[in-house]
Amino acid sequence: MTDQPEIIIDLDEVWTMSTTAPIVVGIDGSPAAERALRWAMDEAQQRGAPLHVVNAYAYEPLTDWTLASEQDARVRSEALIEDALHVVAVGRAELPPIIRHCVRGPAAEALEERARGAAMLVVAAHGGNRFRRALLGSTSAHCVRHATTPVVVLPATAGEPAVTR
Repeated sequence: MTDQPEIIIDLDEVWTMSTTAPIVVGIDGSPAAERALRWAMDEAQQRGAPLHVVNAYAYEPLTDWTLASEQDARVRSEALIEDALHVVAVGRAELPPIIRHCVRGPAAEALEERARGAAMLVVAAHGGNRFRRALLGSTSAHCVRHATTPVVVLPATAGEPAVTR
């Protein structure tokens, strides 16, 4: 595996998109997502485009005994985005305009929805065995199959944990 992103592009869509369309990136608190955020921020800065940072969170009141309310889940999602942005912004002289999106629901569907009309969607592939990916599915694979905008998938790196914070 290389550290270079896998770029999947529908060229017909690229030529019709505005250069100021946002770049959307999905994050989940993992090291892979931090790399995706860093890459997306660089790309947004280079293009002069806004950066939309998306974190999807789950809250099921009948099964989630760790959170008192959906508001608690949303606060954790907001903190996750802020922490990731703080880490990635260190040492940068300028940042692109950043819009934060905390979305309740499955990550794949949230990213697909938020990426409509974007210049591109950036996601990270996580490590993990093939059986796990086949059984549970993959957010990045879903985005590649269903997103209506170009998708950049940054591959997992050797030894990178697939666990989220």
